[in-house]
This record gives sequence, structure tokens and C-alpha cells, in this order.
Amino acid sequence: MMSPEWTRVFALSIHVLVLVLVLSRPALGARSDRNSALEEYICATVNATVLDGRGHTVHMMSSDEGTYGQNSPKVDTRGVVIAPAPHNGVVDRQGCDPNTRFLVPPRNVHWVALLQRGNCTFKEKILKAAAYNATAVLIYNNSTNKTVKMGHEGTGDTVAVMITEAYGKEILAHLERNLTVLVSVVVGDRGSSKNINRGSLVFVSISFIVLLIISSAWLIFYFIQKIRYTSARDRSQRRLGDAAKKAIGKLTTRTVKKGDKETDPDFNHCAVCIEAYQLNDVVRILPCKHVFHKVCVDPWLNEHCTCPMCKLNILKALGIMTSLPCVDSVVLDVERLGVSQSSSSQRAPLNDNNQPSISLEPLSPPHPEATPRTPADITISVTSGGGHFFNRNSMSPRSVVCEMELPDIQASLDLYDDNKS
Repeated sequence: MMSPEWTRVFALSIHVLVLVLVLSRPALGARSDRNSALEEYICATVNATVLDGRGHTVHMMSSDEGTYGQNSPKVDTRGVVIAPAPHNGVVDRQGCDPNTRFLVPPRNVHWVALLQRGNCTFKEKILKAAAYNATAVLIYNNSTNKTVKMGHEGTGDTVAVMITEAYGKEILAHLERNLTVLVSVVVGDRGSSKNINRGSLVFVSISFIVLLIISSAWLIFYFIQKIRYTSARDRSQRRLGDAAKKAIGKLTTRTVKKGDKETDPDFNHCAVCIEAYQLNDVVRILPCKHVFHKVCVDPWLNEHCTCPMCKLNILKALGIMTSLPCVDSVVLDVERLGVSQSSSSQRAPLNDNNQPSISLEPLSPPHPEATPRTPADITISVTSGGGHFFNRNSMSPRSVVCEMELPDIQASLDLYDDNKS
């Protein structure tokens, strides 16, 4: 079994780990709040309407996967989408070339630049479009169909929104067909980044691993101790069973015949099966002189090695392996109690002088040895005006019944002989 020392060590380790987690929680919470403030973003819904040369609507599309830049004004905006114009036959989709220009019609006051991510910073792209009085800048990703948080401090009040690569290329395809695309940007929901703080993740992982190691070590040690305890118990039980079989082989057995005391109707029944003894029954006699059916008491002795009635340890009585404890280790051998008869015995009167009285002589202290004693004596005296005296010997003081009526006294003594039980 697990020792109390190891149990206390395991409990102390758990308490220390929990204390560390509790004390570290405020620091982790503050750091998480700062990271959340930085990683918080605003979603944007970008609606696009495609018009032909006569101003008729050709196609409409929408995307709610847009994301406002960290330094961008979070406001609604709209305008005509314009991509960078070719320069010397080369088109700079990223807007990073110093010679990048936008062909803005004079009558259009609000227009939105469409640029691709890459080759330069977000700030440079936005400032390039802002130089041509762009109301907003749509930047689509170049390698993945996801949006990222854009940092572009110092870009003024120009609205900057990132859209997915697929949506940006779809808008660009309509522009390359010389179609007009009108977009409107609407502020969406506030969200937070799904990126997990690396420090918190490492701390939680280490804490979990430490707790797992401590728990595993405790469980391993516990099962080792349990296996050792079980093995020792099994060995002790096997040795005890062998000793019980050896002791049972030394006990006396006989067959009940006609005229034996066991056939007497007043003789005690078998204490195990609670049945009377019949002719040809095989009985076993224990060292304490108690008698039982052999088929009844042998299984009991194999398991308990004590008398079912008085709990006498038959191994100790026969001198076999006294170092092994029996299941019923408490010896309650009442037959070791002796009763002494002396003229100085104490008597307790029931009433005043010349009144009937009854007294029972006290039992002597238990004998220190475990072997059964010789028959004990009980003296019961009943006195009245006529002075009647009753004296009877018995093998056991277990059962005494006294009946009397006053002033005419009639006493009956029923004593059951344990040697017959």
C-alpha cells in the first residue's frame, strides 16, 4: 500500500503546482490583454458591382472576409476601382515602382486603388495611392487566400482594407476586360486573432507535463507497492493454509455411535450448520473440546484457523507457526475463566436481615496460558428463613438460569456442558 510519506509528497507537489499557476495567472492575463489589444481587428464587407460601357449592371459580388488595417480609419467608403496603369508596357500590380501611376478620370472624386501584396511595405503602397487622392486602398494577398493584419502607421486618413487573393483577382479580371467596378466598403464585426500566445502555450504545456510526470510516478509507485503487498499477503495466506491443513490433520475425529453423548437430545447442535448430530456422523474435536461436524468445521478452519465458538487459535494450541496471525486473531476463550470456591467468598444480600437473598461468587482472573482449563465450578446459594443451599459443578459457566419466587423459593439451574457442544 502507498505509504503516508509518499502520499504527502504527492499532495504537496500538486499544491505547489496549483500555487504557481494561480500566481502566474495575473501576469499571463495582463500579457494576454496587451496582445489582444494588438491582435484585435475589424472585419470589412466589400461589395462590388460590375458595369458595362453603357452603365448597365453586369455582375454583383460581395465578400465579408475583408480586414481593416491597424492604422486605418474604420469607416464606410465607396468609389470606382482603379488598378495601376502600365508603364512602358509593364504593369506594376504591387504599386511599389516609383513610376507607378493611376489613370483617374477627372470627374470621379472618389476612387479606390486595387494593389497586390508584396515587394514593398503596406505603408508605401498606401502612400503611393494617396498621392493620387485615393479614397481607399484595397490590397489583396499574393500567396494565400487569407487576410493578415496590416500595419501602416503614418498613412493619414486613407482607408486601407485587405481582401483575399481570389476576390482581388476576380475584381482585377473585370478591370482587364475594360469594365467598370464600383465597390462599397462597410464596417463589419470586431474580431480577435486566432494566434495563441506562445509564452502562455509553453507555460501551460510545461505545467501539464510536470503534473503528468508526478502523477505517473505516483501511480507507478502505488501499483508497485500494491503488487508487493498482494504478493506478501498471498504468500502469508498460502503458509497459513498449509499450517491449517497440518493442524487439521492432527485434530481428533470420530464417528457418532449409538449411546454417545452427541446423540443426547439435550446436547448442543453443531454451531456451524445448526443441526443435531445423527448416528454415523463424523465429528471433529478441537483442542478446546468443542465438537463440530467434520464437513462443516474443516472449511472454516482452513480459512480462519480458530474455533467458531470460543475463537481459540488451533495453531497456537497445537504449537504450529505461532508467528502467523489468523483471521480471527482475538482469542475469546471463555473456558479459561476459573471459578474459585472459598469460605471467604463475597455475598450480596438482596434485602434486609432474615430476608431471602441470592449471591454469585465472582470469577477468578483469566489464566495467562492459552490452553483450556479444567472444568470450572459455580456456586449459587439461595438463603431464606429455612436456609436452603444449592451447589452444582459444570464444565462451563456459559449459561446460568435462576428462577425464584418469594417467599417460597424455587431455583432451577440449567448448565450446558461446553464439552458436549
